[in-house]
Amino acid sequence: MDIAGYVERMTAHCPYLRPSVERGLTTWTVYRPVGGVDALAVEAELFHAGARAAEWLRPLVRRPHGFLRCENVVVLGEVPGVRHRDLLAWPHWALKNLYAQVGIMFGKFYAGERETTQAGGRTPAAPVSFLPVRAAIRRRDPRFLHATPGLASALAVADDDGRDVCAHLPDDWQEIRRWAKGFFPLAKPSTGSRAGSANHSRSDS
Repeated sequence: MDIAGYVERMTAHCPYLRPSVERGLTTWTVYRPVGGVDALAVEAELFHAGARAAEWLRPLVRRPHGFLRCENVVVLGEVPGVRHRDLLAWPHWALKNLYAQVGIMFGKFYAGERETTQAGGRTPAAPVSFLPVRAAIRRRDPRFLHATPGLASALAVADDDGRDVCAHLPDDWQEIRRWAKGFFPLAKPSTGSRAGSANHSRSDS
């Protein structure tokens, strides 16, 4: 997967991305559905992949340059009749609500789509669909969460005390979806806010 050109273009929209890439702190993990799996199974795997990325990131963000670390969870391939937008929506929404309390941000980008930045510009079209997972920047990120003020408040006071954020969650993905539904603002998550870039974009979260 050649992502270098996209990442280079995105540096114009994100002050953290170039130093992250130069230090080797932006990484990509690729997942591809195989064997005719259904949408719920892919959602479940994306949720677990995102949680693994967040748990890997948590101890690292306190190290030197830890705020520059970003792990991107990429999904390739197709599930018949289901867009990547819909496959990413529920995992992204659940993970964002789960990890805001410990200062980890999740975003979502869809292949071929461009985002509008806070300044009104347009980001380059993403070549793949992915969930960026990164350390929150508390002085900036709450401003991008105006559509979800509860999340903004949680992020502003986030403190990673080592808690098990998944301790209260059920094991079944459909039950986790139902849990996440309780955090709805006014819209379904697939039509709601956008977050983060390949590292830290100015687009709404």
